[in-house]
Amino acid sequence: MTLMPTTLTLSNTQLAQICTSQRWQYLMQRNAPFADYRALCLAADQAFSELNESDWLEAFAGHPMIGDLSTLEKKYSQGKQLSAHEQAGVNNAEQAVLEQLLTLNQAYLDKFGFIFIVCASEKSASEMLTLLTQRINNPRNQELITASVEQRKISQLRLEVYQ
Repeated sequence: MTLMPTTLTLSNTQLAQICTSQRWQYLMQRNAPFADYRALCLAADQAFSELNESDWLEAFAGHPMIGDLSTLEKKYSQGKQLSAHEQAGVNNAEQAVLEQLLTLNQAYLDKFGFIFIVCASEKSASEMLTLLTQRINNPRNQELITASVEQRKISQLRLEVYQ
């Protein structure tokens, strides 16, 4: 009996959980199935390289705003689901920091037309606030590039479940 090699095929729902850009999802579906995890990651990178500004904005819109107090407080109260490293920084998030994140993220949205995107894994609320404070001074074209790099990082973490 000959075993058929396994391939990876992700559903539309799975792809949407990785990235909400419809174009990215289409490009991924077009290149499926994938021989293995490495091929999946290469296809994801290739698909990201083909996105234009409106595609990136659609991807960014799929994220909750960092600084939404109810979302952040709920996330940070679920420390059992975070790694020990993440818990150390997150458990100390102060209300004032969360409020500053909300205020500054709204200013960021007003300035750039999209929310602040950062790969928040292993970052405390204070670290994200520092990054937001630095990045809000960037020109829009630079920030769009920075946000797209962060989107790729987030998507890569989400792809890891298919290893």
